[in-house]
Amino acid sequence: MTEVSLLEFADKLNVLMPVIMREFAKRQANELYKGKITLPQFLILEIIHKEDESKMTDLAHLMNVSTAAMTGIVNRLVKGGYVVRKYDAEDRRIIKVILSPKGNELVKKTTEQRRQMAIKIFGKISEPDRMDHLRILGQIRDILLQEKEG
Repeated sequence: MTEVSLLEFADKLNVLMPVIMREFAKRQANELYKGKITLPQFLILEIIHKEDESKMTDLAHLMNVSTAAMTGIVNRLVKGGYVVRKYDAEDRRIIKVILSPKGNELVKKTTEQRRQMAIKIFGKISEPDRMDHLRILGQIRDILLQEKEG
């Protein structure tokens, strides 16, 4: 790609992405898109759901925030009833966070909504184009993870 076409690509991407994100958000009917929790809070819920439980320090590291900032985020999730703090039996300085039934239900519901939305939208796109899309997204993920580590 030449420098000019890469710039044009970036400009087109800057126009497309906000529209796509806004339209996806409009189709969500959960706490995240009703303004009850923030995107970083929801990302934390997804991490905890995947891991079953997470240490506060690990969450702070994954989200690239201080432990103090993570404490504030988790406090709001506890207050909202989405997570519960669990103290380590051997070392009470270690605080783990687990999903409450409400948090677990939100993650499951949102995951299913995303799945159904993907089926509806990508069902209108050819299978080869869907596979290209996944391949490219995988490359983007790999580049982002490499830059994070580097």
